[in-house]
Amino acid sequence: MSRRAYVGVYGVGLGHASRMLMVAERLRTHGYALEFSSFGDAVDYITMHGYRCSVVPEVEFGWNPLSGFNVKRSIMKIPENLFNFTRQLRLEMESISRFKPDLVISDTRLSTLFASIMLGIPCMVILNQIKLLLSPRLREFRIVRLFEDMLGELFGMLWSRSNTLLAPDLPPPYTISEQNLWHINNTSNILEYSGFMIPRLVLDEARVEKVARALEINGYNSDHGNGNSATALVFVHISGPAETKYFILRSIVEGLSNVMNGHDGSSGSITVVVSEGRPRGDTVPRRIRNGWYFEWCPFKDELFAMSKVIVMRGGHSTIAQAIHQGKPLVCIPIENHSEQLGNASKVERLGLGITLREKYLRAEHVYEALYNMLNDYNRYEKNVMQVRNVATKMNGVEEVVSRALLLSG
Repeated sequence: MSRRAYVGVYGVGLGHASRMLMVAERLRTHGYALEFSSFGDAVDYITMHGYRCSVVPEVEFGWNPLSGFNVKRSIMKIPENLFNFTRQLRLEMESISRFKPDLVISDTRLSTLFASIMLGIPCMVILNQIKLLLSPRLREFRIVRLFEDMLGELFGMLWSRSNTLLAPDLPPPYTISEQNLWHINNTSNILEYSGFMIPRLVLDEARVEKVARALEINGYNSDHGNGNSATALVFVHISGPAETKYFILRSIVEGLSNVMNGHDGSSGSITVVVSEGRPRGDTVPRRIRNGWYFEWCPFKDELFAMSKVIVMRGGHSTIAQAIHQGKPLVCIPIENHSEQLGNASKVERLGLGITLREKYLRAEHVYEALYNMLNDYNRYEKNVMQVRNVATKMNGVEEVVSRALLLSG
């Protein structure tokens, strides 16, 4: 009889689901049967890959299309979230009891961890956020920072009930999620770093060339950083809660293309490919000025490889993939989303890219960031490659799989 693993996945965005699907594929090669649970966009994404995924009620913060993370809405959602958490826990207990796994894996899902403890099944926790940081405006007050520290210790105590606690990140001083992981006493002795959980791709050059021809992208692999006239491909990869995406996508697409077309006669020097990241969205792109727009991009990995610069939010998985591909970043984190703001801040401090605040964003700011980065490309690329050399020595997916094999006997 094959061994079984049950995986609970945080459902906002696709980063959590993506890394757990890589773990699932590796566990399948070891003879495991797998089942998932999640909510939001992640459910469609997991089922697209052929796995059974139980749908649980959403436990999530409040969002505003213009201001990002919204404290008032989040507070108003507390009763709903508490109710949904109890429903999550009940459904997890039922699903795990029915599936009878040898191992439970929780990717940032407390209900999955609690259910495994109550059922006496070993549980591994994967997460890159223990401390929940409030908005930058509130964090100016010392009492708020003390509250964050207390809450961080509480969550640290809860997460430490797992058999294994792994952060899919690099060890200090290169930890991207340092603001959410460091200086928590309850986890300082048990938290370990697995390395990034990202695909280790060896791309077929013929496939890359085929994508380039299909999108009519010429000269993408030329030395754009030295000021020549070849096309520099910029991949705009925006993920996260649906409420936060459309305003920024419209601003980038409409504004950036207009600025590029009118900037010093240099139209065409930058080609933009935009991915909305909508599971089950249209995979056929539509034309925009200076490039293409995908609802769902079927060759994201090829575009990462082809691009000179990645424009993104501040999600951990996308930052990790960009580092692995050796690509500098322009980060536009979700406004008031402290995890993403912290990740983007670390990217800038490591010299891997430029951070822009959505609250003050205008189209010319994106273009100026790209223009400045491409004209100083060697410096950014050197810094990215330094961190990449550390990252390539660690394989987060294989580390999680090896721990899973040990825990499940």
